[in-house]
Amino acid sequence: MDPLTHALSGALLARAAARLPAQLHPERATLPLRMQIAAGFAAAAFPDIDFALRLIDTLTYLNWHQGPTHSLILLPLWAWLLAWLFSWLSRGRYGWKLFILPACLGIAIHIAGDLITSYGLMLFAPFSTQRFSLPLVFVIDPWFSLIIIAGLIASWRYPQPRNPAIIALVSLCGYVIFLWTLHQQAIGIATHYVDSQAIPQAQISVLPQPLSPFHWKIIIRHDETYHLALVNLRQSDNPQQNQTTWLLPKMAAAYRPVAENNWQSYPQFGDNPAAVTLARAAWLDPAFAPFRAFAIFPVLERMDTSEQGLCVWFYDLRFQFPELPPSFRYGVCRQDDHSDWRMFRQQGLFYID
Repeated sequence: MDPLTHALSGALLARAAARLPAQLHPERATLPLRMQIAAGFAAAAFPDIDFALRLIDTLTYLNWHQGPTHSLILLPLWAWLLAWLFSWLSRGRYGWKLFILPACLGIAIHIAGDLITSYGLMLFAPFSTQRFSLPLVFVIDPWFSLIIIAGLIASWRYPQPRNPAIIALVSLCGYVIFLWTLHQQAIGIATHYVDSQAIPQAQISVLPQPLSPFHWKIIIRHDETYHLALVNLRQSDNPQQNQTTWLLPKMAAAYRPVAENNWQSYPQFGDNPAAVTLARAAWLDPAFAPFRAFAIFPVLERMDTSEQGLCVWFYDLRFQFPELPPSFRYGVCRQDDHSDWRMFRQQGLFYID
């Protein structure tokens, strides 16, 4: 999920959980409301500090993003460090214990927000690097963000009661439940396709897509072949193709009604029998281990010859979107049959690529 939505969600949760002003309970010290909200905002932005790994290299960042800073095991440690920092920034006017609750809530809602995207979190780091995900929300979802923003605006307009913030959080949960029903519909479509094609031991994955909550990518893996469909769960008819030249409408048009049976096959190592052995050998080479650790749905993009020699390029189907080049493309190259493979990154459309 994008960093701003994370931070705003922390502010909203802190507002919903804010304690009553100290004047109503003079025997109990309480942070001012604005400081509770600010602490929740900052704490919810904190886990994405792992973006600093990008300074090492992109693949290190990709392999460790949403790692230890997104761990439930380490949440108390991060919350304590942030609470201490907030107390220090207040020049000691407020003890660190007063910041613990908004710090915990901010980190917790960040973890929850990323858990419902498709990247995957190391929830039990440092004891396990296994990733967990319930892919319901695309990383940028305007509706998700607008619900949070509306709740914060209403809370600012009516600052005394917590009801607007609580209502916004309940609405957010309702929206996530709605997305779960769409997720189940997409799984049903995939299951029907597997049954109709008699695909044995199929592995089904459905991923939320940009521009609409009704857009889904269905990936079915069978051995070394992927069956992929881009579906629009809202469309039931067969509208005429939009001839616009604008990028976003062209992207949206790629997600087709279920009735169109819009399935494509992607062999993991390409459809050229003469090159499959070479592509598989390049993929399994030790030099490519960092990318293998990252890629969940790897597929061959191409083979070419450059100044690095013969190169074999792969990308992950998770990061392929209509009308755009795939993100995070990596390959291995060698000068001749007797040289060792070396890994290279291909610059993509976006900075993070």
